[in-house]
Amino acid sequence: MDYAPAFLEENRAFAELFRDADESTPVPTCPGWTLTQLLRHVGRGDRWAAQIVRDRLEEYLDPRTVEGGKPPPDPADAISWLQGGAQRLVDAVELSGVETPVWTFLGTRPANWWVRRRLHETAVHRADAALALGTQFSLDAEIAADAITEWLERVAIQAGAEGAPLPLGDGETLHLHATDPGLGDAGEWTMRVDGGAIAWSHDHGKGSAALRGGATELLLAIVRRVPVADTGIQLFGDDAVWHKWLDRTPL
Repeated sequence: MDYAPAFLEENRAFAELFRDADESTPVPTCPGWTLTQLLRHVGRGDRWAAQIVRDRLEEYLDPRTVEGGKPPPDPADAISWLQGGAQRLVDAVELSGVETPVWTFLGTRPANWWVRRRLHETAVHRADAALALGTQFSLDAEIAADAITEWLERVAIQAGAEGAPLPLGDGETLHLHATDPGLGDAGEWTMRVDGGAIAWSHDHGKGSAALRGGATELLLAIVRRVPVADTGIQLFGDDAVWHKWLDRTPL
């Protein structure tokens, strides 16, 4: 997947939700936030990543110190600021080189890692905005499936950190099956415990619990944006395994 154009398009779709919207609208899936705070969070995050890549940083950068990290007060200008941050990241990766090693919260990664991360961050927050506004949310199935994969890559590193309990017990497995045509192996995931950590693979299987549905609905369910009961997802097996997974995985 060519992440840069997908990221810019996702940023554009996210920005469009803010045109003529009431900035004070609460965002239920991000408790305590309004649409204004959501826009600032995404826009600052893009500029944060861009500065890390542009300066080829190898250590943490405090997001509060990011250049131009606050949107202008005028709503139209704020939308331009939001879109400018996305372009800034794409330009920084192109100038620094997609394989240039930089800091990430998972350790050193190639610069292009940030474009993929920000693509999926923006997609999930676009869902937050759409849910807050009561508008329809749709996402390309290939992007939704890759977002699940990228999220699992992070869970495999972060789950169980600092002594927290793992989201699966020994012998338990969780399987996700996206029903969208054309995804193939990229639309199936099986999670298990291996060596005291979470491991996953693109395997077909039943699992102690298994979810079957569209990739976008699976994504929104696994990142706790929409309850399975409010989707067309079919849940098979032990639903306690699924709920434990939700309770113990990071956002």
